[in-house]
Amino acid sequence: MKKLVLLATALSLFLVACGGNGTNGDVVEITIEGDDAMQFNMDVIEVEAGQTVRLTLEHTGQMPVANMGHNWVLLDEGTDFDAFTSAALNAADNEYIPEDMYDEIIAYTDLIGGGETSTVEFEAPSPGTYDFLCSFPGHPGPMSGEFIVN
Repeated sequence: MKKLVLLATALSLFLVACGGNGTNGDVVEITIEGDDAMQFNMDVIEVEAGQTVRLTLEHTGQMPVANMGHNWVLLDEGTDFDAFTSAALNAADNEYIPEDMYDEIIAYTDLIGGGETSTVEFEAPSPGTYDFLCSFPGHPGPMSGEFIVN
């Protein structure tokens, strides 16, 4: 009986230490994939306010960044999605991140090509629903989603 109690206690401590459900304490780790068909593998991400988010973008395709680059951009609540994507078209020299709109971006990854990854870490903002997208030309429509903060 003592062995069973010790085993249950050890298992509980292990699960708490590892965080469970993709979390590590106050850190939630998210991996989102983008492919050569201009698609993310998820269109909704849900986290808790104040959590540290470690998001990794994996480009699962094979095409180079110049032809099929992907990034992941989290816009601040209330940002005009169409205005941002239009401005991004003119920001090729800055990986399609418009410098004059930095104040409307919560976080973003590097622009990557097939087989590459990029990770960004940030604190989840206050509760609400935020837009995320790939800002590479032609990608924001099919490669976008909601970042929900509870």
